[in-house]
Amino acid sequence: MSAMALSSSILQCPPHSDISFRFFAHTRTPSPIFFGRTRKLSYIHCSTSSSSTANYQNTITSQGEGDKVLDCVIVGAGISGLCIAQALSTKHIQSNLNFIVTEAKHRVGGNITTMESDGYIWEEGPNSFQPSDPVLTMAVDSGLKDDLVLGDPNAPRFVLWNGKLRPVPSKPTDLPFFDLMSFPGKIRAGLGALGLRPPPPPPSYEESVEEFVRRNLGDEVFERLIEPFCSGVYAGDPAKLSMKAAFGKVWTLEQKGGSIIAGTLKTIQERKNNPPPPRDPRLPKPKGQTVGSFRKGLIMLPTAIAARLGSKVKLSWTLSNIDKSLNGEYNLTYQTPDGPVSVRTKAVVMTVPSYIASSLLRPLSDVAADSLSKFYYPPVAAVSLSYPKEAIRPECLIDGELKGFGQLHPRSQGVETLGTIYSSSLFPGRAPPGRTLILSYIGGATNLGILQKSEDELAETVDKDLRKILINPNAKGSRVLGVRVWPKAIPQFLVGHFDVLDAAKAGLANAGLKGLFLGGNYVSGVALGRCIEGAYDSASEVVDFLSQYKDK
Repeated sequence: MSAMALSSSILQCPPHSDISFRFFAHTRTPSPIFFGRTRKLSYIHCSTSSSSTANYQNTITSQGEGDKVLDCVIVGAGISGLCIAQALSTKHIQSNLNFIVTEAKHRVGGNITTMESDGYIWEEGPNSFQPSDPVLTMAVDSGLKDDLVLGDPNAPRFVLWNGKLRPVPSKPTDLPFFDLMSFPGKIRAGLGALGLRPPPPPPSYEESVEEFVRRNLGDEVFERLIEPFCSGVYAGDPAKLSMKAAFGKVWTLEQKGGSIIAGTLKTIQERKNNPPPPRDPRLPKPKGQTVGSFRKGLIMLPTAIAARLGSKVKLSWTLSNIDKSLNGEYNLTYQTPDGPVSVRTKAVVMTVPSYIASSLLRPLSDVAADSLSKFYYPPVAAVSLSYPKEAIRPECLIDGELKGFGQLHPRSQGVETLGTIYSSSLFPGRAPPGRTLILSYIGGATNLGILQKSEDELAETVDKDLRKILINPNAKGSRVLGVRVWPKAIPQFLVGHFDVLDAAKAGLANAGLKGLFLGGNYVSGVALGRCIEGAYDSASEVVDFLSQYKDK
């Protein structure tokens, strides 16, 4: 793999790709509950069908569990919590566990927010996912195989540089011709990936993304590829994000081989020597590096899972207290529409955001609570605008159409918007004929000022930026479909992230809280796909714990 192919693959499909607000996704997407504010428009939530939504909502009760002791309570019905429950019901069906999923909100899905109105379908949280096998397995087990939609793997991705949208190389044959980087910059990246880089050697301390990329691949790769990717996907500051935590797979390559290329070759050889088990024949086979969603948007997945779980999902249940009994069981007290409810369980999985988990767990462990309070969530706004197709600048069209995944904007290029997804080009049925649907994100760790702006001001800022790059300056005004502000959006995987997470887990263990697990995007990774992969891991942890519990 060449250096530029590698940096391009980082940009397109990183280890935590399809994250919560992923511009070229999708995904790396948070699943726990976030709190946002939105314009008061006539929106309706999408679902698999009105009957399936009613099915699980009508079976939910808020009656106490009596003297029955549950095997597990999953706190939070975002994508992480629901997928843990789905994994317990499918992959671990032989364990026959008795569990429930509780949610403080009146709906499932957490920050997945699909909207539909007047022929438009748009996302106001995560936009898509990388179709890895765990994600596809979850979709197939939820009955959504026929509703999967995948983007064109050949669609270009763009980065704004010096006033022009420049395509990112998607395959090795693109490398000699793309103009996003200079020839010396390409040579520096290639030599660095091979390990032929100027001193200093890899430091003993934990590097930031910026430090790692500049040292290995040079300044141009960082400034023109990785910096816009970090701000666009994590809404973060690459000078503070941890390479080890945010891009662990790439970081591991250098650790394994001494250079990125040598580590890649060793990884390929290891896979040849230890091939994975046969792939599930039920799963579709995506072509190339692409992203996915569902026919009626991402909300179809949590809605379908909840419908299958039925009465195991408890909506409008707000957890107010957790106690541990002398016999090792947990007592959870909820406020529900029908009054207080007490639940006894052997295991608990907390998939709510870390700051909510911190508050709930403080009576049990100050150490764990203090650690969980340290994770930082900057604000991000999702702005969905529609323009007539003729509003797109001619130089941005391919064969007369707006084609591609979207565009990212380095902070040095004079626009406030982090990046833009061409929603109506990415998936079918997202906009009426003759209209273009464009989703942009603004804010993040380097722009906290969005919290002082109104929704109208945010929409105006995005429209102004787009008219510098993509939209004809004199085009008719945009139609504002939605402006969703997430004051606490994406947990930042900063330098020291794993140390803080390990301290939280150690605090729980030292307090004797066996069977109480932490889950969600600050644990597994912020991409929707990583949340699903982490859900399978969490389900296995729960099953292993309960098997030991039964042996006692």
